[in-house]
Amino acid sequence: MTDGVDAGVDAGVDDGVRRFAVIWAAQLLSIIGSSLTGFVLGVWVYQRTGSATQFTLIMLCAVLPEVLLSQLAGTAADRLDRRRLLMAADAGAAVVTVALAVLLATGSLQVWHVYVVTAAGAVFGTFHMAAYHSMMPLIMPSRHLGRANGLMQVADAVNIAAPLLAGTLLVTVGITGVVVADLATFLVTMAVMFAVRLPPEVTRPGAVTAPEPLRGDLAFGWRHLRARPGLLLLVALLAAHNLLFGAAGVLVQPLILSFGSPAVLGALMFAGGAGVFAGGLVLSAWGGPRRRVRGVVLFTALGGVLLALHSLAPSPWLIAVVAPAFLFTLPFVQGTAMTVVQAKTEPAALGRVLSTVRTLTQTATVLAYLAAGPLADRVLEPAMAPGGALAGVLGGVIGTGPGRGVAAVFLISGLGLLVLAPLLYLQPRLRGVEAELPDARPEPDPTRAAQTV
Repeated sequence: MTDGVDAGVDAGVDDGVRRFAVIWAAQLLSIIGSSLTGFVLGVWVYQRTGSATQFTLIMLCAVLPEVLLSQLAGTAADRLDRRRLLMAADAGAAVVTVALAVLLATGSLQVWHVYVVTAAGAVFGTFHMAAYHSMMPLIMPSRHLGRANGLMQVADAVNIAAPLLAGTLLVTVGITGVVVADLATFLVTMAVMFAVRLPPEVTRPGAVTAPEPLRGDLAFGWRHLRARPGLLLLVALLAAHNLLFGAAGVLVQPLILSFGSPAVLGALMFAGGAGVFAGGLVLSAWGGPRRRVRGVVLFTALGGVLLALHSLAPSPWLIAVVAPAFLFTLPFVQGTAMTVVQAKTEPAALGRVLSTVRTLTQTATVLAYLAAGPLADRVLEPAMAPGGALAGVLGGVIGTGPGRGVAAVFLISGLGLLVLAPLLYLQPRLRGVEAELPDARPEPDPTRAAQTV
């Protein structure tokens, strides 16, 4: 009898792992295509305008739809069939990519087209992410959530390392070839989602309950977090991490270009992507620390130290060491924190709650993008010039001159993370969230699993 129970449980685990691996691989391929397209469009705009502001607008067009529409997308993911929603979002994004390919092929592409295409793609991407992130935790057995989130974080490595691969593709197939390859990845993803069989508890876990009015549904995620102060503090830590890391991260290219060539920039961006990739793989193999909240705090503090070290000298060798090391910590902060939120959230509410989390964290990212450039250009660069207001205070630590104001942003952001993480951990509700809140999706009953085999 025991052997039959174990076999039933193992079969269920194996099925979940296989489904997760197939869908994750297809989604990763799509993310690669979209990342390459986004990068080459940014290069195209910058080459034609020479404007950093217009380049930054592309990033805002990519992020703002998620901030504005995440609540609606999360509600849709909890009300509708999640697989169908994901496929519909991919179909919409594919139509946008076709329109972009036509504009390129006919020589009609204008800068304003890029903003429209980026924003439209981001709208469909927001609904895609809501469906994807609410399904994936339910496909993988709950005890493997940490490993699953490690693999999900590997996608960040793709975004960071995109410049090196995109530069190669631009030379070989051109921007039109990159866009066509992106379209092909959408088609592969849709085919995989159509072929993989998923149980109703993954695609429509809330189908048996009548949804509340839309207005209340949109605010559900906020109410859910407010009723669980420990989870809310954890999300606040994630948002603060995004704010401080985002302020430095958006300036990493100007920092490197202040002392290195574009070739050095490409190599260091690739090295940074390798750091995220390695961190995601280690997290997926390990599963993360047993005391997850403590792990998030420790890796946040370690990341703060490594982020601050970026500022010490205008040296590519320094960045080649500390950038991958810092980015290695990202999956352990983001992935482990998301594992806690997923474990404590009912399957039928995952879409709304995770979308609320993304709204908060992405809002912090937008604020960082808006503030970092003016802070560096108008305040810290003049202050860190020889004889500037902060030259006597910080000059002996990080030096003075061009690029040292940007370096000061890294120093301030890193110290902010180093101080913030332990301060939040002093809150008893954050420390106790794992013990005080029951898991919403406990491991299946082996007896019941045996009966269904």
